[in-house]
Amino acid sequence: QAVASRVHELGAGVSHAIGTGGRDLSEDVGGATTLQGLATLAADPATEVIVLVSKPPAPRVAARVLAHARAVGENGKPVVVCFLGLVTPVERVGSLVFAGSLAAAAERAVELAADAGAVASEGEKATGFLRGLFSGGTLALETLQGLAPLLAPIHSNLALPGVEPLPDPAVSRGHTILDLGGDEFTVGRLHPMIDPDLRRRRLEQEAADPETAIVLLDVVLGEGAHPDPAGALAPAIRAAVDRGGLEVVALVVGTDLDPQGLEDQIAALRDAGAVVVRDVRDASARVIERLAVGTGKADDAKLSAVPLDAFSAPLSAINIGLETFHTSLVDQGAKSVHVEWRPPAGGNEKLLARRDRLRGSDDG
Repeated sequence: QAVASRVHELGAGVSHAIGTGGRDLSEDVGGATTLQGLATLAADPATEVIVLVSKPPAPRVAARVLAHARAVGENGKPVVVCFLGLVTPVERVGSLVFAGSLAAAAERAVELAADAGAVASEGEKATGFLRGLFSGGTLALETLQGLAPLLAPIHSNLALPGVEPLPDPAVSRGHTILDLGGDEFTVGRLHPMIDPDLRRRRLEQEAADPETAIVLLDVVLGEGAHPDPAGALAPAIRAAVDRGGLEVVALVVGTDLDPQGLEDQIAALRDAGAVVVRDVRDASARVIERLAVGTGKADDAKLSAVPLDAFSAPLSAINIGLETFHTSLVDQGAKSVHVEWRPPAGGNEKLLARRDRLRGSDDG
């Protein structure tokens, strides 16, 4: 209602508004009605832009729904996504536009409709998984927070809602982001910011895995860090990139005052073939753009679109309980049969509690 009202205020219209229920994007339901609604609106010529609105969805379901939404967009119909509580590192990926509020979702939808539903090109996508190799937990955690709802399931040795724990941190599984500064990696050895050997060997391991599409790693400069982290990692980066079909993204954290030399470090990484970014937002955006949003299969749902004439046919309803709904339907020209119904004890909580106690004593 909030989105539709704002769309109206902005001078645009709504072709259809489909309520899916508050549990539709839960793990148990799996987005059944949302997916069916997407298929229906995708087939509707009167719908130029689709808006998806939901409370925080289950991560796996979000990935599945976004995969379907992206497929809809690839056919020329953009989808605005407002999953409340979902903070994405990008505002748009091809056909998907992310909004952080209901009002923003309405505004973006109206803008897209005025632009004839323009769909941005997504470019060629990588096939495979992300492997994030971080020297510390803070950058790894920030990256996880942005990517977990979009690349579900995603695995890590860090604990975070919606993130799958790794049974064995020494072996990556699917999309994986590792804090290589965790206790399981640093007992008996120097921290990876000081000694990059562990990360170099893990980079070689991930590059040898044919399922790896992107390796994301941080290069942190400053006093106390390795004197030349880019130089230490460059041979492994070059070998990984030369493998073909694999991209290495290096997140460089530092300033021009750091002893390692910021520009020299960036140049060494680029010469080795890495894509260099300067903050987590840009790193996450690069991953999303290359892998696309929603890693679920867009063909895994067998739900078909509702025939469009069902939305234009005269409405007939059976109304149970609240008579004002029946009256409203009739006033709008619909056929309605009203069935009288009242809750037990008229909904009085005290009477219901007494009834339940009496039932309990009878059962005893």
